[in-house]
Amino acid sequence: MEIFIVQNEQQLQDAYTIRKKVFVEEQKVPLSIELDEHDKHATHFICYDSNHKPVGASRLRFIDNYGKLERICVDKNVRGKSIGKKIMEIMEAEIMHQGYHRAVLNAQTHATAFYEKLGYEVISDEFMDAGIPHVTMKKTL
Repeated sequence: MEIFIVQNEQQLQDAYTIRKKVFVEEQKVPLSIELDEHDKHATHFICYDSNHKPVGASRLRFIDNYGKLERICVDKNVRGKSIGKKIMEIMEAEIMHQGYHRAVLNAQTHATAFYEKLGYEVISDEFMDAGIPHVTMKKTL
């Protein structure tokens, strides 16, 4: 398995494919919400399995004084193999590489325990995004 920053159009399309599979097909998020205006300026990450099949993706934006981790997803066929954790570690390393020391994300509430294990803490009340309950979480890096 390898995870890295998207460097070309094929890798970007592979990241979009995983995001569509997880968020649009599996979670029924409208495509118009999933792919948005922030994609053009975000740093995208892609994860490939040993057969070079895309199995995970995410994006990162820098806002004010923090890195905002977004669209973190792993194909349901390979969940439970620490891919999500590894994606998070790579994203956090990039945040620090860019000179930032805070990470923020909006987590689906069913995933808060996953993020808490990685050191994130809830800093908001529950809110709805794309019809799915979320909370905002942060971590000092």
